[in-house]
Amino acid sequence: MTETSDAEFFASLPATRGSAGGLIRSTTGAVLLVRRAYRADGRWGIPGGIMEHAESPLAACGREIAEELGVPAHPLRLAVVDWMPPAPPRTAALHWLFRVEVSSTDFTLPPEELSAWEWVPPERLAAYLSTGAARRMAAAVRVDDRGSGPVYLENGHPVLAQER
Repeated sequence: MTETSDAEFFASLPATRGSAGGLIRSTTGAVLLVRRAYRADGRWGIPGGIMEHAESPLAACGREIAEELGVPAHPLRLAVVDWMPPAPPRTAALHWLFRVEVSSTDFTLPPEELSAWEWVPPERLAAYLSTGAARRMAAAVRVDDRGSGPVYLENGHPVLAQER
């Protein structure tokens, strides 16, 4: 039996990407979505983005939303964690979605990253987001509406009996 060092062992483990985003709602309950300027398909997205090296999900959420919207972000609580299976060339991912308040809706979007923002009624999320992101955001809306959570998802689906 060959003994490996801690460094070799940890280097051999699978890589998992991480992202963090925010469920931001209007006073009427609509959900804030953003249009990614670099997406050729015109799909909308959840405010947030990829976690940087050694950055926590909570820190990434606040940083990404402040960078994207140009206003301070105030994460209030975790709504959902969603594990996404690998889909080569993409590795598996954990998406953290927090309930977030912003201090203003006087947004300043970085034009190289975002081209628009819109308040979307929860029942219209599937028309704007990819299937997985729409399921994730709908689950976060349910958590927010019920005052419950957080909820664990796999590919946007609740998998624990008490969360279905």
